[in-house]
Amino acid sequence: MYRLQRRLADFAAARDWGPYHTPKNLAVALSVEASELVEIFQWLTPEQSAEVMEKPESAHRVTDEVADVLAYLLQFCEVLGVDVLDALAAKIDRNELRFPVTGSSPTDRHSSE
Repeated sequence: MYRLQRRLADFAAARDWGPYHTPKNLAVALSVEASELVEIFQWLTPEQSAEVMEKPESAHRVTDEVADVLAYLLQFCEVLGVDVLDALAAKIDRNELRFPVTGSSPTDRHSSE
């Protein structure tokens, strides 16, 4: 992950994009790219959405948008000094405490609660 962050930072530095890569701008760009990913699935049925990677044209769109989302997330983390993998591990640890395995149906509780 670090190599990708470094590569993205070098890419932006070579183009003098540093002044534009503020936390606010990167958060906005991340949101826009996530919305572009959502747009692909917007009017699909659950069944169609599960098959989106079977068609080359939609699979290409999905992978491009996933790459854009990840790129902006990594750049955001780089600018703020967030270790993305440590942050994820800590969040999983908190969620394991927050949502213990109880043997109940997975639909009984969700992370949005």
